[in-house]
Amino acid sequence: MLPVLLRNGRRAVSVIGGVRTGRGTDTVALAGVQPRRSIIDQSYSVHFMDFMGTSIPSSMKKLVVTKLSHNFREAVSVQNAAVPTPGDKELLVRNRFVGVNASDINYSAGRYDPSRKPPFDAGFEGIGEVVGLGLSASSRFTIGDTVAYFCNGAFAEYTVVPAKESVPVPAVKPEFLTLLVSGATAYIALKRLGDLAKGETVLVTAAAGGTGQFAVQFAKQAGCHVIGTCSSDEKAGFLKSLHCDRAINYTTEDLAKTLRKEYPDGIDVVYESVGGSVLEVAVNNLANKGRLIVIGFISGYQTQVGIPHFKGATLPVKLLQRSASMRGFFLPHFMSDYREALGNMMQMFVKGRLVCEVDCGDLAEGGRFVGLESVFRAVDYMYAGKNLGKVVVEVAPPSVSSSKL
Repeated sequence: MLPVLLRNGRRAVSVIGGVRTGRGTDTVALAGVQPRRSIIDQSYSVHFMDFMGTSIPSSMKKLVVTKLSHNFREAVSVQNAAVPTPGDKELLVRNRFVGVNASDINYSAGRYDPSRKPPFDAGFEGIGEVVGLGLSASSRFTIGDTVAYFCNGAFAEYTVVPAKESVPVPAVKPEFLTLLVSGATAYIALKRLGDLAKGETVLVTAAAGGTGQFAVQFAKQAGCHVIGTCSSDEKAGFLKSLHCDRAINYTTEDLAKTLRKEYPDGIDVVYESVGGSVLEVAVNNLANKGRLIVIGFISGYQTQVGIPHFKGATLPVKLLQRSASMRGFFLPHFMSDYREALGNMMQMFVKGRLVCEVDCGDLAEGGRFVGLESVFRAVDYMYAGKNLGKVVVEVAPPSVSSSKL
């Protein structure tokens, strides 16, 4: 018989095998029902949804898409909701940090699944402590474990996550959060579609951003010469710290002229996320047998159609003349590679072989991104091109020390 979780004010109570238990509550046999042997230890059930003595509230805040729009502030609102109860194979995670992605706008605009109608929860990725779990999930996790996850509904103070989609991490560090979407996109896209070879030239657009920072590092690890585009001298300095061979600040240099002059033989691999005129420049500078990977086109996301203008009439000719290719990459289509990618990246980070730059808005107008309400500022900040690395929001400061390092 599985436990049924109830709430008594701000206190979680577990009903197990006809026995009611809870902090400050005596165990009482229900009238006319003989107490049965519990399937899990009674002392454990008392804390089934009570992590290290900190009460779980009956309600929480979360961000909900209430209207389809490419304007995130118009599409999404902060709402109060009951803290969800995990099912048999699920975890209840108290979110400490959540990641902001360019695609949050595509999601709020309904571009990924046109059949899905509001209201629905927003956010893709989070990291925090396990504060509740179902019986089957307890075979792999326990209360107090720190986990990261990549699934819908992350923009909330608490999120229910399938145990099989939860990734154990040694500590609640936002650096681990950068790997879930941004790092995995770069790792898998370059491995599966880039076919990188030592000595090749790789161009990474928006190289100082959330995913660009990883593309630069993985290309360097493959022995490639790496070019990175960015929008400021500060970002150019950051790219150089990642051993990027040529950082191009497109606000002070002409990208097309620079590539033609310095790389007359063309670019072997392009990791492209901007779209529009930048994509045109990338196509025009492909080398023979060059590979162009489209991982996004952020320059168009804040428009009604979501797609930036692209002069593509001659694209077939240009690809044919160079025996070049252009391929798209969408992370959910490559989930069979996800676990391996995440495991390898975490090992690299722990060993100091991977930089995971996090931007929590410490230098942003209004200060650090703390609390769900600051997700709106964080999205604006990212689309203004002000971020250096992955944009992360701190949902709540730690109430207890959960580090296992």
